[in-house]
Amino acid sequence: MSKLNVALEDEEKEKEERCPAAANDTPHCLQRLNLEPSVIALETSPSPSSNGANLLSLPWEIVTQIASHLPAQCVINVLPQVCQTLGKIGEDRVMWQLRAQKLSGPKTLFPVGPKEDFDWPKACLEMEQLIGCWTGQENRGEGERHVEAVGGVNGEVPLAEGNLEEMQLDVAVNVAAEAGDENVQSQNAPDSPHLSEPSDTSSPLEHIILPSGHIADVNCVLLLGGAGALCASGSRDRNVNLWDLREGSRGTLMHTLAGRGTISTHRGWVWCLAASGPLLASGSFDSTVRLWDLDAGGAERGLIQCKAAVLCLSCERDMVLAGSHDQKLSIFDTRAADPLVKSLRLHGDAVLCLASDDQYILSGSKDKTVALYDRRAGKLLQRVQLSTYLLSMCYSGLQVWAGDNRGLVHSFSMHNSCLMPISNFNIHRSLVTGVHSSPGTLYTCSSDRTIKIHLPCAPPQTLCTLHHQAGVNGLSVEGGTLAIASGDMNVEVWRLRV
Repeated sequence: MSKLNVALEDEEKEKEERCPAAANDTPHCLQRLNLEPSVIALETSPSPSSNGANLLSLPWEIVTQIASHLPAQCVINVLPQVCQTLGKIGEDRVMWQLRAQKLSGPKTLFPVGPKEDFDWPKACLEMEQLIGCWTGQENRGEGERHVEAVGGVNGEVPLAEGNLEEMQLDVAVNVAAEAGDENVQSQNAPDSPHLSEPSDTSSPLEHIILPSGHIADVNCVLLLGGAGALCASGSRDRNVNLWDLREGSRGTLMHTLAGRGTISTHRGWVWCLAASGPLLASGSFDSTVRLWDLDAGGAERGLIQCKAAVLCLSCERDMVLAGSHDQKLSIFDTRAADPLVKSLRLHGDAVLCLASDDQYILSGSKDKTVALYDRRAGKLLQRVQLSTYLLSMCYSGLQVWAGDNRGLVHSFSMHNSCLMPISNFNIHRSLVTGVHSSPGTLYTCSSDRTIKIHLPCAPPQTLCTLHHQAGVNGLSVEGGTLAIASGDMNVEVWRLRV
């Protein structure tokens, strides 16, 4: 018998003498960390072999410890190809929880939503990729690794800088809603670079500025077509541009979307975009939602007439949800001749942001409330009162992240059809105009001229801060590609180098 096997047997005997019931009890370290029991039962773990000293002859706990030093990509995709036993490592929830805790830090809450049905492997994979891409990029902020929480959702929050931008937003919403914004001023695109970071060819990411295509501020941006192949941008010049990011080193303008007999996409500012499959929807201050067919190169698919400026959109298959300045949340079926399915009044002021899935609709309003609506039951489940109002929102799984008018990022947990506020985090100095989250990523942008990339724990770990020369009006993330809508009339993209 090899010396290794003798040593292993002696170690097992010593463990049994110290703690005879150890095989039936949850290890003390797991109790202390409040982790779930491992899906790999001890009695099914590979036992030391008397015929050799290969990897599988080691105790299962040592094998999983070795695997914890491998990238998540390797554990998920490579180990199952090696053998069935090693493939079981990826089924061990405790291993993934320990990995996530190591990545997010010991003093953070992760995930912010319920742990039931949480996709731990995906979260760890995304966090590792995010750290690999963004850590060490220029403009990290002021050296702060963690963002401090600033109290519960009902606590008073000090007024952040940016009152001017807030007043401008109010004026823009009210004036454009009433007048249809018939006086968009043409502007010339600036010639100077837009970010203060230097070009770094050693970075895993490349930063590109799409060729000048708008003559006013870009309000919204949306990545489409999988892995950021296409990009749509909506502007105060009343147009929606469709870009092909696969062509050329800087992308190519494919079309400026327009219907028959029109010279622009809309008659007012384009304020929001949403898509589902080949369907693209654009919402405007001209009180319309226009529909476009991406499979047909952006051909016009339909027009939905609303009664007030459209401020936010969400798409689910052939259904379009629109939040408007007249306090309404409207549900439309794009396949019907009369598309309006239902008009809801869940708020007492303009509806500024939306997020939805097959079951729920979440909406934020200027009346400082968040509404949770059950689509299947057809009823309002909950209305949460805040001390600020939300401008951007992302609903991913059972966790919700949202940005408000004072620079705070809010986290919520969805559990048993109930929206539970977790906390507020002081991340930006002004309007949080864009939020994107997934199990392992969190992106935010603001009119304070910054874009920040975080791990989505509470409090968020900020990996990188990008400083811009103009306010950032929105963002979109798909397949590791980040696009932003800029106040200097440009669309900018960060993507992995080929």
